[in-house]
Formats: sequence, C-alpha cells, structure tokens
Amino acid sequence: MPAVNLIDVTRTFQNDDDCLAYLETMRWPNGIRCPLCGCTDISKIKRKSSTVTRKKADGSTREHKQRTRVYQCLEPTCKQQFSATAGTIFNDSHLPLTKWFMALAIIVDANKSISAKQLQQHLGIGSYRTAWYMAHRIRKSMVDSDPMPMSGVVEIDETYIGGTAKRCFKRAKEPKAPKEIVMAMRERSTPEKPGRVRYFHLPNAKQATIQPLIDKHVSQDVEAIYTDAATVYDFTMNEDHRDKHAAVNHSIQWIVPGKRVHTNTVENSFTLLKPGLIGSFHRVSIKHLHRYLTEFEYRFNARKAADRFNMTLREMLGATPMPYVELTAGE
Repeated sequence: MPAVNLIDVTRTFQNDDDCLAYLETMRWPNGIRCPLCGCTDISKIKRKSSTVTRKKADGSTREHKQRTRVYQCLEPTCKQQFSATAGTIFNDSHLPLTKWFMALAIIVDANKSISAKQLQQHLGIGSYRTAWYMAHRIRKSMVDSDPMPMSGVVEIDETYIGGTAKRCFKRAKEPKAPKEIVMAMRERSTPEKPGRVRYFHLPNAKQATIQPLIDKHVSQDVEAIYTDAATVYDFTMNEDHRDKHAAVNHSIQWIVPGKRVHTNTVENSFTLLKPGLIGSFHRVSIKHLHRYLTEFEYRFNARKAADRFNMTLREMLGATPMPYVELTAGE
C-alpha cells in the first residue's frame, strides 16, 4: 500500500533499508541499472557496518551513517559505485532517509507550510541549518520547469509582500519598508479539471516585466483574461489576448453585473499564500522568496492529487542535486 500521509510513512518505513528499497523500486521499476552508463550488470556491495566515524576540521568526531544498499557497476569502463539516492535531491545527505520521508509527508500536506525550525524540533534534527537546507531541497523538486500554458478563463492580479511602516511619533513616520511584488495567474476550475495557479516574484510592475510572462504562460487560445483596472494590463496584452481581456474597477465594484468578469478567484489564492508566509515563516528572505512561492504553487496545483507524497517523491528522484553553496550563493 503506498504511503500517503505521516502515519503511513512512519508505519511503512521504519529504517533506511525500507526507504532505499522503496526508492529502488520507484527509480528502477524494471531492475536496478547504473545511473552513469545505464548498465544492468551490477553487484551488491556488502558492508560490515552502516555507521562510520569521521573526523571534523576542529578535531572532533561525528558518526555518519552509510547507505545500506550500495551497488557497483560491472561495466569495465565504468565501475561506478551508487545507491538509489545517487544524483538525486537526496545526494550527499547525512540525514536518515526516514526523516526525509517524514519531512516530505508533512510539507506536502501542510496547506500553510511548516518552518524549518518546526521540522528541526518535530523530527529531532541536529541543527536548524540542516533542517532549512532539507526543506529547500524539497522545494527544488517542486519546480515545474515546463508548465503548460493556462487556458479557459484566466485571472491575473498582484499583491505585495513585506513589512509595514511603524510610527515613532504622532507626527512622524519611519520611511516605508520596501514591499515585494508577487503576481499570480489562476485558471478558473471546470468540471473537467481543477484550476492551476502560477506565482511570479517581480522586480517591478512595468509592461516590460509583465508582458513576457503573460505571453509565455497564457495560451493564445485562452477563452478570457480578467484583471483589475490597473492601466499596465491594457499595454501588456498581445494581439491574440487583447480582444479577450476585460477588467473590473475595484473602486466601484467587485464584479461586473450580469457578467463573469471578476478577479475573486485569483485573489482567493492569496488567502493561503500570505497567511502562510507570515504565520509559518514570519520573515522570508527576498533572495529565497521564489522558492517559497514554488512550494505554495505546487501544493495548490496538486490539491486534487490522490497521492501527493509519491508524486513528489518521484520528482525528488528526478531533480538534480542542490549543493549547499548553490543555495547560499548570491542573487
């Protein structure tokens, strides 16, 4: 029976060997093969102990658990040693796979997400940095690198993420804290399919920034595009979109009477995003804002999926490794 929630995960995967066996079946359904050359002629490496002691730079020691199911390619020109986690998001992780599986089960089902600090406490992870790194690697597997253009009725709106200015004196205010622009596109749901959402962190709300995103992510055969009355949208619609665009003026109404013109659907998507960012994370680094947007987008679009755990686990096996230096690099 596939693991679909935290209870199933803890019951089914009681040790790393259980996790590795499951990953092997998922990654190589037709038999184990070398991830480097594809050869199926392999042998299993037997280890006397799954735990080794390594010396750190400061002279102290740390116990490191080795993978229990390791193989070697018998191709003479390859001879690569590997496990089911080689070349995946799990690559070079010292955390037990049981904790990875539990973290994944929690994240994919937490509508407003969960902070790295909470993961550290709940799963008994040694340091906050390790939990934070793990959460971001899970988020990387949630990236849709080639999404289908949105169709049907599409609503577009923007919101602002950031702190508010504080009053120091009755007649004086601090300079307003800078806010980040997040634009959302959302399809309206139909009986045939649930609507999707896409989030974009924008440097500004100018035509040169918004128009390429609409051209790329909204189908030319879209039924209709609804926005608010911001003038920028009048200039961001190409020839195919211009005749299908309609706007609602929120200064006088929320919906055009007698028509379906409104942006209530896309605005509803912000009711999970903003409370999640504020309530779960409190403060989000602008450098990593796009990663958090990816998580909320992925979880919303997979809300009707029967088994989000296994769906995301497959993505983790297919995603490329994410070194820590890549995560902490500059903008």
